[in-house]
Amino acid sequence: MTARVLLVRHTAVAKAWSGRCYGRSDMGLSRAGAVAMRALAADLAAQSFATIVHSGAIRTRLLAGRIARLTGRPLLADPRWLERDFGTWEGRRWHAIWRETGDLMDRMMTDPAGFYPGGGESGQDLATRARAAWDALPTDADTLVVSHGGPIAAIRTLRAGQPLERTIDAVPPCGSWLALPRQGRA
Repeated sequence: MTARVLLVRHTAVAKAWSGRCYGRSDMGLSRAGAVAMRALAADLAAQSFATIVHSGAIRTRLLAGRIARLTGRPLLADPRWLERDFGTWEGRRWHAIWRETGDLMDRMMTDPAGFYPGGGESGQDLATRARAAWDALPTDADTLVVSHGGPIAAIRTLRAGQPLERTIDAVPPCGSWLALPRQGRA
């Protein structure tokens, strides 16, 4: 039997962060996100997995911790599953970034290897880090990973053999999850 990885994106973040670039910034959940988190944790607790991994950010730790309490499964923080580092763009409104930089933001999709938004992390850097996190997961048991849109999209793109310019198409909605076979490298 091939081991599975359940990739879970955290639920909705605090309302104050709506419309903002929050990447590595650490915040809690909105009220709706907290309600969705409880329901998602109950659904995920019914799945088969041996270990729970999360990025260490509050928004992933809350969900992972709840699932661990429901299942008694071990919990491990791995910062390689953190969201992309957006440098000086962190915490700023997307509209303000666009007003200041024009269509420079588009380079996140068109130049994933050479563009570092806000002086932060390139799409290639994110994909390399996510690949290392994926490759460190056990191959002999199912694992549940609570992470963020960027790392999950990078893994999905790499595993599909798509160019990193397509990563944007693989970003899952908040509070969603998918199962991938663990076999092989990302």
